[in-house]
Amino acid sequence: MKRAMMQIYVKGSGEAVELYLKAFNATLGFNVKNSDDTFYHSELDVCGHTLAVAEAKDSMDKRITGNTMQFCFHYGKGNEDMIKKAYEILKEGSEILFPLGPCDFSPLCTDFIDKFGVRWCLFV
Repeated sequence: MKRAMMQIYVKGSGEAVELYLKAFNATLGFNVKNSDDTFYHSELDVCGHTLAVAEAKDSMDKRITGNTMQFCFHYGKGNEDMIKKAYEILKEGSEILFPLGPCDFSPLCTDFIDKFGVRWCLFV
C-alpha cells in the first residue's frame, strides 16, 4: 500500500477546507476545484497525515455520508495547545458531545460534531 487517507464529503467544502486548514495548522496539497469554487478533491496535510475533503453532491448515497464515522486525532502529551486551538476554531456551530476536558483515557479530550456534520475526537 502506498498510503492511506481520511476522506470527508461535506456541503460547503470551500469553507470547510479553509476552516480545517486553520484549525489543524494544515497545508493544502493537491487539489482540484469545481466551477463553483467548491472542491472536487483536496488533500490537507495534518501533521503528516492526509485529510481529503470534497464537496458532497445531493445525489450521493445517504448511507455513505453523515455521522457514522469519527475522525480521532491523538496528538500526544505536550500538544494540548494544538487541541485547544482546533477546538476553539471548530466549536462554533458544533454539537459538543464531550466538552474539552479530562476523560478516563486522557487529561485533555473533546468529542463533537462540527457544523459540516463531521464527528471529531481530539485528545492528548
